[in-house]
Amino acid sequence: MEQLTAQDASFIYGENTRSPMHIGGLAIYDPSTVEGGKQRFKDILQFVEDRLHLAKTFRRKLVEVPFNLDHPYWVEDKDFDLEFHVRHIRLPEPGDWRQLCIQVARLHSRPLDMTKAPWELTVIEGLDAIEGLPSGSYAVVTKIHHACIDGVAGADITEALHSLEPYGALPRPPETPWRGEDEPNPVELVTRAQFNNFTQPLKFAEVMARAIPAMANFQAGLAQRKFTVNTQVPKTRFSRVISSHRIIEGRTIELAKVKNVKRAVEGATINDAVLTICGGALRKYLLSKKELPDHSLVAMAPISVRSNGDSGQEGNSVAAMTVALGTDIEDPIERLESVHIAAISSKEMTNAVGAKLMTDFGQFIPSTTAALASRLYSEVSMAEQITHPYNCVVSNVPGPQFPLYSAGARLVTQYGLGPLHDGMGLMFPVFSYCGQITISVNACRNMVPDPEFFAACLQSSADELLGAASVEN
Repeated sequence: MEQLTAQDASFIYGENTRSPMHIGGLAIYDPSTVEGGKQRFKDILQFVEDRLHLAKTFRRKLVEVPFNLDHPYWVEDKDFDLEFHVRHIRLPEPGDWRQLCIQVARLHSRPLDMTKAPWELTVIEGLDAIEGLPSGSYAVVTKIHHACIDGVAGADITEALHSLEPYGALPRPPETPWRGEDEPNPVELVTRAQFNNFTQPLKFAEVMARAIPAMANFQAGLAQRKFTVNTQVPKTRFSRVISSHRIIEGRTIELAKVKNVKRAVEGATINDAVLTICGGALRKYLLSKKELPDHSLVAMAPISVRSNGDSGQEGNSVAAMTVALGTDIEDPIERLESVHIAAISSKEMTNAVGAKLMTDFGQFIPSTTAALASRLYSEVSMAEQITHPYNCVVSNVPGPQFPLYSAGARLVTQYGLGPLHDGMGLMFPVFSYCGQITISVNACRNMVPDPEFFAACLQSSADELLGAASVEN
């Protein structure tokens, strides 16, 4: 039995029927490397089963403490059934890209069953009309609750379900056979909660000892103008209360071309270029609706605060920085320069305070308070009454630049899926893999009723930046 951290538990408290808190991805595979050239569902099941011991997430379910007196616990689910978690469907003909996006959006909209291990894999066949895909390709949609993993841990899960060769050696079996656990009784959970609450003041004193010099660094940085704080975050259509419906879209860009873009502005990074493309897409989309605000939209970018010793650990270990996307700037190179400066400023502020310290204070919010606050935020539509500190999320997870295989099939490409919440109805998950970058669009359907047009704005923004950068270079 293992207790969730405050950060992990926050994703449990923040979940409701309109805002399921899972992350995941859409991966597309080429079965031409499979023995016989055709993938069988039972072989995918067997491949996953052989790797269940590589990640604790696969067979753990949630147990809540009575009355939310403390954060929940993970226990090994003795009733675990792999076939409940791995499903199989097929698109109707013709099986084109738009049909796939609609089906993925439907799957992503549905909350996970939290009485079982909170993850699902759905195999989707029938992609025959998607341009550019090898014949017989199939997709796998992954959903894993955010309480289990963050983006970096998600990459570790991806690694567990892939190999470097179509049929590599089987992973080493566990040293001891897996066994399920009985759920703890309520009295035991309440007793643990009392002990944890008794020791909290000691932990708080330790964090405060680190916070005092951090705040001094923050004040000094502001005085020396090393960084600024985003205080003018405009209200947009993405700042409203979300619905339970989603749209999914995405576009692929060559990684080499994005690397060429960053040379147009000295010191710019690949992440700066991605943020600039997202900012350009938002500018085009909001201009078309005659809703472009005078001030730039602001993105939140998650930052991993894992140490080297935390490598391979599941759960969440992230802080956040905010970056103005330059949506008020028409020229793409000028926007890139603005984003680069804003990103440096935000990194300076994060370094001054300490990214891990930002997350440490969350552990001292009582679980009952955190759960109640999350419910009230949703039930009284507070997103309509307050200004959210950012307009969207851009989550960039770098991946391997060599081919991966799953159950013998080659991974062709992958797109990201992430959670939305009231006040933040738009997310851009970004993956890089094998010479490509994919930028996905996850949004509330009420806020983006025309996903194909938004994707066209994303493509147009990328083309403009790539073209302008080639001229500069």
